Amino acid sequence: MDSKNHWRSRQVLSWALYDWANSAFATTVMAGFFPLFFKQYWAADLDTGNSTFLLGSFNAFASLVVVLLAPLLGAIADRGNARKRFLRYFAMMGVVMTGALYLVAAGGWMMALMLYAMAVIGFSCSNIFYDALLPEVARESELDLVSSIGFGLGYLGGGILFAFNVWMTLDPAFFGLADAAEAVKSSFLMVAIWWALFTIPVLLFVPESPATGGSGWLESVRAGVGQLRATFSKLKLLRQTGLFLAAYWLYIDGVDTIIRMAVDYGLSLGFDSNGLIVALLITQFVGFPAAILFGKLGERFGPRQGIFVAIGIYLVIILWAYQMDQVWEFYLLAVAVGLVQGGIQALSRSFYVRLIPRDKPAEFFGFYNMLGKFAAVLGPLMMGMVSLLTGSPRLSMLSVAVLFVAGALLLKQVDEVAGRAQARLLEE
Repeated sequence: MDSKNHWRSRQVLSWALYDWANSAFATTVMAGFFPLFFKQYWAADLDTGNSTFLLGSFNAFASLVVVLLAPLLGAIADRGNARKRFLRYFAMMGVVMTGALYLVAAGGWMMALMLYAMAVIGFSCSNIFYDALLPEVARESELDLVSSIGFGLGYLGGGILFAFNVWMTLDPAFFGLADAAEAVKSSFLMVAIWWALFTIPVLLFVPESPATGGSGWLESVRAGVGQLRATFSKLKLLRQTGLFLAAYWLYIDGVDTIIRMAVDYGLSLGFDSNGLIVALLITQFVGFPAAILFGKLGERFGPRQGIFVAIGIYLVIILWAYQMDQVWEFYLLAVAVGLVQGGIQALSRSFYVRLIPRDKPAEFFGFYNMLGKFAAVLGPLMMGMVSLLTGSPRLSMLSVAVLFVAGALLLKQVDEVAGRAQARLLEE
């Protein structure tokens, strides 16, 4: 390997390691221990319907904050050459808030929810700038595979730390911990350290294109606001990009809702918490090779076709989850989710890169994350409300299928060739 290719490989690995870094939060905290610990430790005195509603509501609040911030932050970062700077700030916000969960005592459900919401905001906003760095490390022919490598490493890294954290909870005495509750709280602290440590490579080794605006903060903000206004005025030229974003808004809502509410759903059906944790581990380790496989699928048949395959599998998963009553079925569904979760995320990201102006990646990934997180306002809130109104967690899960069907119908209308041509018109 020549020195140029070696340097590019280091850039790709350094970029992908941020997925390895922050997926520890997505897995151990967001999908795993937080909903479980919230119900059984911080909100033990609340009934199941109320705790589900609170968790869904605070997930929705965090997503709404991202909705409001994302486009403007992306525009400012593009104009001020500040994508890595914003990534660092929001990653550290997530790290600090996650570590602070260690300090919340039993019964402190409000403080736990506030810290969790702030950590989710840090996690989500940092991903805007991480995603926007993808075109810096991958040629167009490599987008599907490099995007999938990021998600694949995320599943592997998140799964490794989560497996270790689960071991801590099963045998706390071995680690010198008093009980499982102390082990879970220590896991939040470990996630914060892991997240901070593996963020360093992307900040050191990933390049960033020169600024298109001023280097000062005030000048960058002014230029970013002006750029955002100009882009809104030209959005009518990006019909295909808009169609894709609307489709993504709907189907990724279903994906995020399943990620965030799966453990809560299993608990509501009466499944043992240890079995649910094992199911999450299955998802992580299946997700690593499956994400890479979907990257290859995208290279061979195109990312849109791969997304359709994943949506179809998700619909089968939801229908099965609606009627399941045995924990072994939850394990089997965990395998199915692992097969498609990383793939649909990776191919959505690489497909979107093809439909946006190449000189404004952070700004347009601001829109991308805005709609993705706005969708996550609807999904968890919808599940919480259906559960609260009907008392049926099964109906709340079934309602998520509507989002996948609507997303697929819109995605069918997207013309990639026309979308590329429209995006070139907005390049300076």
